[in-house]
Amino acid sequence: MTEERPGRTPPSERRSPVGKPVVRGDAAVTGERAREAVQFDPHDPASLAEAAETVRQFADETIGGEDNVYMLRGAAACAALVRGEGSYKAAAERAGGGASVSFIRKWARVHDLPQAVRRHVAMGHIAPTAAKHIARVAGDARFQLAWATVDNDLTVREVRAIASDVSNGASVEEALATYGITLGELTLQLPPEIYRELRREAAYEGVRAGDVVADALSEYLD
Repeated sequence: MTEERPGRTPPSERRSPVGKPVVRGDAAVTGERAREAVQFDPHDPASLAEAAETVRQFADETIGGEDNVYMLRGAAACAALVRGEGSYKAAAERAGGGASVSFIRKWARVHDLPQAVRRHVAMGHIAPTAAKHIARVAGDARFQLAWATVDNDLTVREVRAIASDVSNGASVEEALATYGITLGELTLQLPPEIYRELRREAAYEGVRAGDVVADALSEYLD
């Protein structure tokens, strides 16, 4: 169990220390690249200097890049630099180059996403540029939008539009419905014997198969 799996109400904000490569350093997620993971310590002057250089290079050279792990590294550097310098403005001035306040704010928010979402970014299931928009919404909406993105292969443009609708007061369910997506709808592949018993149990109880799955998962997650 990780530090972000304490119970039934998962935290929608990062819990691990800022700059720590919890996901980038996990070989189960990033393979051999875990060895390359860099930790940015906002309280260490040398590490903060490295974060500033990383942010500058990130802003100048990798905007729109396809390397998810490297982009998470850039996000970590942004977050550490903000923490070390005390503000987005000071962080932008320290990094220089194309690192604007807006750029640093957006990527620092990605670093602050809960670990479960960042793992999907590292594995390529969520584009880093889509993660920037997921980070714009708060609370459970973050998880709901992230999982809908994974399950429905939402484009960055769609995620951006849905995040904007949520920010303007719509629920995630309402915003997703605009694109014909039902929140919570998931296709599962079960072993034949489990599928057989699931259908049999649902028939006996007079409920939908999804209700049986939901009850079983609720008990399991408790």
